[in-house]
Amino acid sequence: MKYLCLVYLNEERLDELPDEDCVGYDTEIRGSGHCLASEALEPVRTAITVRVRNGKLSVTDGPFAETKEQLAGFYMIEARDLNEAIRVASGIPPARVGCIEVRPIRPIRETVAARSGAGKTRSVVAPSFPEDAP
Repeated sequence: MKYLCLVYLNEERLDELPDEDCVGYDTEIRGSGHCLASEALEPVRTAITVRVRNGKLSVTDGPFAETKEQLAGFYMIEARDLNEAIRVASGIPPARVGCIEVRPIRPIRETVAARSGAGKTRSVVAPSFPEDAP
């Protein structure tokens, strides 16, 4: 089963975690077959929030919400069950100064494909935006 491990921490504590620790653990869990993808994120001050309401694009500088801990990265893992996912997440270095949120992946493509096979298809039209939108 796939799980997303969301890494949250107070960015002021980021310097307490050497990048080498994170890359070393990433290498370890890729080698064991647990890690499917992972990335660190740039600081929250670089975030842009995008919304579309009634076909109108809204772009706001900054994160969606003000919090004490910020989303700093993620690990997409494969685990037998939630207990194994928790074990893998507990080794992620930022867990020492922040927290790791572990969430099962919802198999949306498989669900939609199963519905399509049953004749329950639906068309969705993406909104169009001016070329000069930020």
